[in-house]
Amino acid sequence: MKLSIRHTTHYSFKEPVVHALQRLRLKPKETQGQRILKWDMTYENAQPELEYEDQHHNTVTLVAVEPGASEVRVTCAGTVQTQDESGIIGRHSGHLPLWSFLGQTRLTKPGPKMRALVKEIESPDDDDDKVAFLHRLSSRILEAVQYETGRTGVSTTAEEAVVSGHGVCQDHAHIFIGAARAADIPARYVSGYLMMNDRIEQEAAHAWAEAHVDGLGWVGFDISNGISPDPRYVRVATGRDYRDAAPITGITFGSTEEMLKVDIAVEQQHEHQEQAQQ
Repeated sequence: MKLSIRHTTHYSFKEPVVHALQRLRLKPKETQGQRILKWDMTYENAQPELEYEDQHHNTVTLVAVEPGASEVRVTCAGTVQTQDESGIIGRHSGHLPLWSFLGQTRLTKPGPKMRALVKEIESPDDDDDKVAFLHRLSSRILEAVQYETGRTGVSTTAEEAVVSGHGVCQDHAHIFIGAARAADIPARYVSGYLMMNDRIEQEAAHAWAEAHVDGLGWVGFDISNGISPDPRYVRVATGRDYRDAAPITGITFGSTEEMLKVDIAVEQQHEHQEQAQQ
């Protein structure tokens, strides 16, 4: 499947910026079942300074905001070829050892509510049973934490989301990751895009989780939708939690208040569309 993606991020600042640096993780990965055919990034009131690969094999672009700017716009546009791998990414790669994905972070660390949730699910006895356990875990999380926007934020922890009973894809992923690690299964966070069947325009990117199973490698679980990723999914960045895979992070001096607006469009590119663009 060929997916056409357009992602615009618009920052507006209450006061002109004196100095700002932003780390952008917006370029999709070249990985199992996914190939970048074209990807362009343009900037308004900002200049790219450096591009590098981080410890998770994420492509990171370091961008400097022009002094005095009151707004910044970053636009990504491209085409990605995907194929169905049943959610299996395969063997571990990256500069971090596999055991580093067993350690909890502030965002994934289980509390009493999460530990009680994990105890409800029968623990896996072998590697074959781990996949079934992870699917049961995914289903139980969705039952316990209703998908609802506006109830949580980027700093909400997995435990807080379970206690509240509400959250979004980021919260579902953090709960799954923390629970899998508690069961001694390495797990990581994934940020990316999902082509929706009922619309092209979207207000946010998507997030899901991957767990490492011996014999299969990394396997994806979209807890919010109750499935493993298929060709409609595009992986952009991975990490131990959201903070490692966040689309944009950075520092700003000269303005303490900012507003963020994101516009995303994901659609399948058909043959007649390709011919029209040539």
